[in-house]
Amino acid sequence: MAAELRALVGKLKRRLREQADVGDLTPSQVSALLRLEREGPATASSLARAEGMRSQSMGTVIAALEAAGMVQGRPDPTDGRRILLSLTDACREWIRRGRAARQDWLTNSLQTRLSAEELKVVGRAVELLKRLTDD
Repeated sequence: MAAELRALVGKLKRRLREQADVGDLTPSQVSALLRLEREGPATASSLARAEGMRSQSMGTVIAALEAAGMVQGRPDPTDGRRILLSLTDACREWIRRGRAARQDWLTNSLQTRLSAEELKVVGRAVELLKRLTDD
C-alpha cells in the first residue's frame, strides 16, 4: 500500500505541475522562487545554502530570474553591502495564476470523475492522510 500511495502522490504532483505554465523556468528556478515566497527576502548565499547549491550555481539561477523579471534585489537595510532578493509583483501574480490553474483542474477532475459518494470517501481519505503529515 505504501508503494502504491507514493506512486499515486507522485503522479498527482506531475499532473498538477502540468496544469501551471512554468514556461522556460528550470526546477531550480521554480524552487528558489517558491522559497522566496514562503520565507521572504533572502540573500543569494542564504538561498544557495537552503537549496543545497553552490553559491555560483545560485548566482546563475538568480541572474536568469532577474532577467525574466521574477526577482529583484535591494540593499539590506541592516547591512548595505548585502543584497536581499525578493519576488516582483509580476512573479507573485504568476504564482497566483499557477495555483489557481492547478486548483481549477483538481476541482474539475474531482467533480467530473467521481460520484457524490466517492467524493465523500476521498474527503475522508484526505482527513486520514493529513494525520501522516501532522507533527
